[in-house]
Amino acid sequence: MSINLSHLHSAITWLLEPVILILVAAVVIAVLEAGLAIGERLFGLKQLRKAGENALLKVARHRLERADFLARIPPMLGLMATIIPLGPGLAALGQGNPSLLAQAVTTAFDATVLGLLAGIIGLVIGKCRRRWYEEVLASLEQETQPQQA
Repeated sequence: MSINLSHLHSAITWLLEPVILILVAAVVIAVLEAGLAIGERLFGLKQLRKAGENALLKVARHRLERADFLARIPPMLGLMATIIPLGPGLAALGQGNPSLLAQAVTTAFDATVLGLLAGIIGLVIGKCRRRWYEEVLASLEQETQPQQA
């Protein structure tokens, strides 16, 4: 069984545009998630504390999962969108067309920046939220422990 590499190359090249669109969406989602985290820190944690430990754990699990996805997936997609245009760019250089290589490298670096930006925002949000939730849980546990005289 032989694989036609030109079809494989066409399919992989086709992936570049959707991956870049997903990266742009990831940056937008990361910025929105940062705004939600700020609101959560200012107002939401007090409400979660009042709701109790079970409600806090449910909400925390969901929100931390979103932050973890933002921290992990966009950098991988950024790497993918970095590598995809480099193949045709290097082929163009071999054919004496350095301007096409320059365009490919620019696209590659832009994709890397988008992926890292969304990932950094997701990582920071996740770390902050973990700390906030741990503090709220610790205070809830301290309140439920019987007072020792």
